[in-house]
Amino acid sequence: MKQDQGVLLESGTNELEIVEFRIGTHRFGINVIKVKEILTPQPVTKIPHSHQSIEGIIEIRGEVVPVVDVAHALGLASSEDPQQDKFILSEFNQTKIVFHVHTVTKIHRISWEQIEKPSKMYQGLETQITGVIKMEEGMLLLLDFEKIVADIHPESSIHTEQLRELGERERSQKKILIVEDSGMLRAMLQETLSGAGYDNTVSFEDGKEAYEHLKALLEEGKSIEEEYQLIIADIEMPQMDGHHFTRLLKEQEEMKQLPVVIFSSLITDDLRHKGEMVGADAQVSKPEIVELVKIIDHHIL
Repeated sequence: MKQDQGVLLESGTNELEIVEFRIGTHRFGINVIKVKEILTPQPVTKIPHSHQSIEGIIEIRGEVVPVVDVAHALGLASSEDPQQDKFILSEFNQTKIVFHVHTVTKIHRISWEQIEKPSKMYQGLETQITGVIKMEEGMLLLLDFEKIVADIHPESSIHTEQLRELGERERSQKKILIVEDSGMLRAMLQETLSGAGYDNTVSFEDGKEAYEHLKALLEEGKSIEEEYQLIIADIEMPQMDGHHFTRLLKEQEEMKQLPVVIFSSLITDDLRHKGEMVGADAQVSKPEIVELVKIIDHHIL
């Protein structure tokens, strides 16, 4: 099953489509935008001394792609019926990865408002989950695939060391609003921006929280442009995604001049137009932190 780009939803509607898959009896989901193709498993070439969650590599139309055993990465039992297993070919952070799962069931179209933030009730899985979807047939857990990959390959994530190529940096008093649902990435982003001279940051877990914060400032009679000089927003977030959040800002006279930079693993040539449609001032793919800092410098120095 190939992902049909025509099925993608219009930008800024706060909707998404989720591919449901299962590991044993556990129900999980992945954003359809990340899915390139669903494949029948094929023989895997093992790599000596690789991470235990890496099964090996396969070739897909001339490209060598790593295969991640999702059950192992989550500490769950292996498949009881490998003949029914599936490979999900995904692409994010400008990288293609195959996720080995047990079954793929269906695609759900939902609103980000239906997705609740995870709590600590998930017995050790809470750090691997970005959201919980309540459905008639039970709850569906959205996995944090970026964190799974970062745990396996830490070099693929954001690092302050990447800023060395920018040389000496002056400290800035400009204030930046960060909207990112992953606690790990929020902390890393704030630490890295501090390393680039931007110490004055405020963060929120989703677009709804951030938007309500900005509206409250307006109701207090404050100027948004004086309170903040730039916003960095992820795309995938419970309650309100980054595209809908950006569109709301750009539709309001009091907020539309505030630069919004979308910083997401979903920035690809195929999907860049979605950010452009909602009025984003720039879009940067994770984990290109140097490019992000250069864009921040351009907009607020």
